[in-house]
Amino acid sequence: MKAKLMWLVLAMGCIFSVQAQQITQTIRGTVVDSESKFPLPGVNVVVLDNAGGVLKGAVTDIDGKFRIEEIPVGRQKMRFTFIGFNQVILNNIIVNSAKEVVLDVEMEESVTQLEGVEVTATRSGEVSNEMATVSARQFSVDETDRYAGSRGDPSRMASNFAGVQGANDSRNDIVIRGNSPSGVLWQLEGIPLFNPNHFNIPGTAGGSVNIINNKVLANSDFYTGAFPAEFGNALAGVFDLKYRNGNNQRRESSVQFGLLGLELSSEGPINASKGSSYVGTFRYSTLVAFDFLGIDVGTDAIPEYSDLNFKMNFPQENGGSLSLWGVGGASTIDLILSDRAPDQSTLYGDNNRDQYFTTNMGTMGLTYTKPIDPSTFAKFTVAAARERIVGYHELIELHPEVRTNQEECLPGSPSDTCWVLDSLPEVLDYVFQTWKTSWHGMYYKKINNRNTINAGLQGDIFWWNFFDSARVLNPNSDQYLEYITRWDAQRMGALVQPYVQWKHKFNDKASLNVGVHAQYFSQGNQFSFFEPRAGFKYQIDNTSSLSLGVGVHSQAQQAYLYFYSDSVNSNGDLVEYNNDMELSYSSHFVAGYDKILASNTRLKAEVYYQYLWGIPVEVRSSSYSLANQGSGFSRFFPNDLVNEGTARNYGVELTIEKFFSSGFFFLATGSLFDSKYTGSDGVLYNTDFNGNYAANLLAAYERKISKNGTASLGTNLTVAGGRRYGPVDTLASLDLGDVIFTSEGRNTLSFAPYFRPDLRLNFKFNRPLTTHEIAFDLVNFIGYENILGLTFVDDPVQPIQIVNQLGFFPIFYYKVDF
Repeated sequence: MKAKLMWLVLAMGCIFSVQAQQITQTIRGTVVDSESKFPLPGVNVVVLDNAGGVLKGAVTDIDGKFRIEEIPVGRQKMRFTFIGFNQVILNNIIVNSAKEVVLDVEMEESVTQLEGVEVTATRSGEVSNEMATVSARQFSVDETDRYAGSRGDPSRMASNFAGVQGANDSRNDIVIRGNSPSGVLWQLEGIPLFNPNHFNIPGTAGGSVNIINNKVLANSDFYTGAFPAEFGNALAGVFDLKYRNGNNQRRESSVQFGLLGLELSSEGPINASKGSSYVGTFRYSTLVAFDFLGIDVGTDAIPEYSDLNFKMNFPQENGGSLSLWGVGGASTIDLILSDRAPDQSTLYGDNNRDQYFTTNMGTMGLTYTKPIDPSTFAKFTVAAARERIVGYHELIELHPEVRTNQEECLPGSPSDTCWVLDSLPEVLDYVFQTWKTSWHGMYYKKINNRNTINAGLQGDIFWWNFFDSARVLNPNSDQYLEYITRWDAQRMGALVQPYVQWKHKFNDKASLNVGVHAQYFSQGNQFSFFEPRAGFKYQIDNTSSLSLGVGVHSQAQQAYLYFYSDSVNSNGDLVEYNNDMELSYSSHFVAGYDKILASNTRLKAEVYYQYLWGIPVEVRSSSYSLANQGSGFSRFFPNDLVNEGTARNYGVELTIEKFFSSGFFFLATGSLFDSKYTGSDGVLYNTDFNGNYAANLLAAYERKISKNGTASLGTNLTVAGGRRYGPVDTLASLDLGDVIFTSEGRNTLSFAPYFRPDLRLNFKFNRPLTTHEIAFDLVNFIGYENILGLTFVDDPVQPIQIVNQLGFFPIFYYKVDF
């Protein structure tokens, strides 16, 4: 495998030749008021040189637009100043030869209306939402690419932030402050998304690969607690994603291929005279290359997936715009084990059956934005979406024989035993499908330079179609019973979420955000009338600030759980005993301290406490709780549940970050936390996600290797507490064919600590009109075997065995922009 990778490196190295001349590019964009979104004419825009002097500059026109030409390729720093507004500094703007840099910049009006007074607001990592004060961070496309091990995935990138952990190397579920991954909200252009991941499982918010392509994303926000009132139906965190507009003056394209497949992207004008534009990406991926290189990905089945992301923007009169956007993805994998002798080689399913699994999702939306006047802004979005998940299983029935003619045996049979396939009876068939229409209307009013009000209404109408039938094992024999139906629901539901929030600036040092969110879910007629949110921020001096955040948040249960049944009534109808489940709630309390240690280095510390209630637990006394669900490749099959469970999380987080300067950056994060819950038995247990500690160290060094070329080397070291588990009920596990834990002592044990080192090597060469990039992402480059958990295998001597996560996982790609 190493030899094959070396040949790839040498072959790609032949592409590049060093250019001696200096290559330049254009930086242009638009500057608007951060609150009213109204264009700002007369803003002074400059590109700074390494010494802080002005390299080149421009002034925005009446539409807030600027253009600066002949800027050298590489990393650039820009400054935006306007009397009466806080100064904005943008660091590490990457200028390449193939594509213009198009910026959308927002400036906040200062409370101090004295001519010549400017308050600096350095934007690196600062969230763009003016209503957020704590536990929020903006991330860029560059970060999703630059972080070693992130693979261009927003979820995997976010797992490097304080208080955030990955739950499984083979998936991108994230655990935020000990909460279930299913408590994370994915929102695009103000519209909640179905799970935007390939190979996703019902009831989860993650999957193997994210469908959202980072090449279409604008800078977006990520929240880990006490989020503003505009976000609802989430207990743990929020990804607030935005698509960027395409270049409306010139056409630009990109081709990328590598071990994960092929990716095409393009952007350009639709009508250059009217300023309309498009941007889109298509990706097709298959892991057949890993089979060629002999890399173990946990199964020898070849997963395939494809996805599409796009946005078309049409400027309207008087600063308005109309945009059509969409995202969609499809994935499939066939785990076939009946063509070989039995082994335990797959990470992704049971080892006694053939499994066929398909998922797809798509959302398309239309957004209209309009700055009504210099102090008022309105936005309205409508969207339609569909999600479909299909699973089909066949049981592998075979027997061993002693034969001399090995050709009649299944491949892989040992020399003294011949495994023979008898039959493949169907044991599972399910289709979970949901259609949805959504809308989100928002009104933003800047009353004066101290007060701003934002109100909105978000709604979703669902059409659910859940069907599942399975054959279960007779506990008194080895025979499978007839099919039983566990889901057969065709229902309709609605989720409505109004909110209002107000921001008051006492002065340029102190501000207060107050808001209220409400929620109505028609399934079970569930209301949450009053969810208060508040945040306060005080700037102690030019280098430090204090912040506080509190809020009450609610979330409906995963839709398919309401309609599960394992019994019928006298009329033969399914008894859906969880139909009346209620909302779950969480109160968040966060305090933060932010300190600028140097011009490009900061320290951030937060302490938090969360109390959750209304968590579904079993009616009978047990340790079961939905607080532990939301990750992995299995659905939930709940017994009769009631909203009487509780949970609590508390911890402290520390971040030390050096933004990219002088050729390198680092991000060091650490968290100490405790996450516990109570089941219906009233006992306080560790949650499945209570690792107690986690730490990450990200670092990268970038060096010029020619006038227009750079090389960078980055690393990511992750350490976390081991996964929780408890004593296994061996007899119950043998009866049910699955790992069954005892309630007594649940999650009192833990596996060895998690450790993963990643390495990233990147080369970039700018040539006239093209940019070439080659990257190697070596995930877990030392091949350390972390423990995934326990699994049940058909072995009477040792039915419960440890399953390890993926080891060394190299990713390579070559990209050319033109």
